[in-house]
Amino acid sequence: MTDARWSEVDRWIAAALPHDDAALAAAREASAAAGLPAIAVSAPQGKLLHLLARAIGARRILEIGTLGGYSAIWMARALPPDGRLVTLEVDPRHAQVARANLARAGLAGVTEVRVGAALETLPRLAAEGEGPFDLAFIDADKPSNPEYFDWALRLSRPGGLIVVDNVVREGAVADPAADDPATRGVRRLFERVAAEPRVSATALQTVGTKGHDGFLVACVAGRR
Repeated sequence: MTDARWSEVDRWIAAALPHDDAALAAAREASAAAGLPAIAVSAPQGKLLHLLARAIGARRILEIGTLGGYSAIWMARALPPDGRLVTLEVDPRHAQVARANLARAGLAGVTEVRVGAALETLPRLAAEGEGPFDLAFIDADKPSNPEYFDWALRLSRPGGLIVVDNVVREGAVADPAADDPATRGVRRLFERVAAEPRVSATALQTVGTKGHDGFLVACVAGRR
C-alpha cells in the first residue's frame, strides 16, 4: 500500500464514521491560515483520544504540545462540565491561535493554554498542586519525550493513561542507522517506559494522512 491509499482510507473512515464538525474544521483552517505546521493529529486519531478520555471517565487532562488546539478540542469535549484540560505550548503565536480555536468551540471555560517551555512549566504545575491528571497526551519536541513522560507520570493518578504521539517515525525507531535527535529521544522514551515498574505499556503503528507513525500508551499502576 502507498501513502496515497493510507490517506484515502483515513478519509473514508472519517466519512463513514463522522468525526469532524464546524468547530474542528474551523480550527484546522485557522491554524493553516496562521501558518502553523500541518502536524496536528488526524481526525480519527483525535476521536481516539476523545474515546480514551471518555472510557476512563477523565475529569482532568494534561496535554504537552498544543499547536493550534485541534487535539485539545477533541479531548476537552470528553470532559464533564466541571472538568479541566491544561495544555502547554512553547510558541506564543501558536498559543494565541489555540485559545481562539478553543473559544470558538465553546471550550474556553474548561481549558487553559499555558505558554512556555514545558520542562519549565511542568514543575510549576506540580508546585501549584495541579493534578492528578487522568489522561496525559504528549505531542511536543521528541528529544524531550523521556523527561515529558517522567513529569506526566508524576502528575498522573493511579489508573490514568499517558499517550505519546509520533513514536514510530516512519520506522526510523527500529532502524539502527537512524540517529537523529528525535529518533534518539523516542528510543530513550521506550527505554524509560520499559524500566518503569509503575506503568504497563504498549505501542501501535499507525498509517494514514499522518504517514507511517504510531502511539505509545501507558497505564499507570493502581486504581483510582
